[in-house]
Amino acid sequence: MDKKVPFVNFKRHWEKYGKEFMGVVEDRLSRGELILRQDVLDFEKNIAELVGTKHARGVNSGFDALHLSLRALEIGPGDEVITVDHTFVASIAAIHFAEAKPVLIDVGDDFNMNVSQIESVITSKTKAIMPIHLNGRMCDMETIMRIAKSKGLAVIEDAAQALGAKFNGKIAGSFGEAGCFSHYPFKALGALGEAGAVTTNSAEIDEKILLLRYHGIARDEARTQKMFGFNAVLDNLQAAILNAKLKHYNEWISRRLEIAEKYREGLGEIKDLRLPHFDDKRYFDVYQNYAIRSDKRDELQKYLESNGIETQIKWPVPNYSYDWYPYEQKPLPNTEKICREVLSLPMYPELTNEEISYVIEKINEFYL
Repeated sequence: MDKKVPFVNFKRHWEKYGKEFMGVVEDRLSRGELILRQDVLDFEKNIAELVGTKHARGVNSGFDALHLSLRALEIGPGDEVITVDHTFVASIAAIHFAEAKPVLIDVGDDFNMNVSQIESVITSKTKAIMPIHLNGRMCDMETIMRIAKSKGLAVIEDAAQALGAKFNGKIAGSFGEAGCFSHYPFKALGALGEAGAVTTNSAEIDEKILLLRYHGIARDEARTQKMFGFNAVLDNLQAAILNAKLKHYNEWISRRLEIAEKYREGLGEIKDLRLPHFDDKRYFDVYQNYAIRSDKRDELQKYLESNGIETQIKWPVPNYSYDWYPYEQKPLPNTEKICREVLSLPMYPELTNEEISYVIEKINEFYL
């Protein structure tokens, strides 16, 4: 059946903003401004200002942001990076393709890194901690930065889902040596294709990202070859689109907060549901996803699907559970429990109040 409430609705997004965005594309195409032009520089300036760092570089994807950051910090063979399993596989893959070893710890009930487990897995091989700010909520960066400083470890923030989120008033991507963002089309700030960014306060890391993203070639008049690198540039068209979208970003986040509050009000009395509201004033969440937990997750998803409401499970099993996973890993009980219970509801600014009410109505109806 046609979805009454799709999980994402880019068609509606385009109906509202398409004319504006096509004007941007046509203008750049008419001038032939495709690769590493002014729009990329403008985007980098805008992201650095939003995050509050000295530098930012546009790259091709969130994976590239993580991978190049690891390379820029010279993390590689024989090194270990502490992170979590409950994430999209690209986060762990970035460590793997940097030729380092991912060391996975469990998450807490807010889906983020259980910081109490970090020190127990630090070894002489540990070089970095990679906190993953999931669903638009940051990790406990006060504890992570304290441990990292005391142990001499780098911190690479995977902020792919958390642009604008805050911990103690400080924005995601501004704590560690590098902050890594994804601008995949369905992120809160999404391009029309692949895009990402790296933020940093280090001029040295910034220069390495600049070289690594474009085959090690300096962007000077002589196009000096300084090292081997990768093909990971942010194209100018995507940068131009992202600059246009940034003008709307605060409005979109405000709408996400409104939707989250409507879900809280409409679903908060259902005892079986655990909602993503944690009432800790240190945090400002931006709700990239609205991930609920239910002991009857599979039945609930089927019921919503039968009523035209599309949901997603992120993720149904841990990454380490696959036969191909190449590293030894002890079970992570809370990660596995979340995988059995988690369900993401529709969450995007173009949702209407009527659609939100319909989702709430059908979930309550399921529990009658």
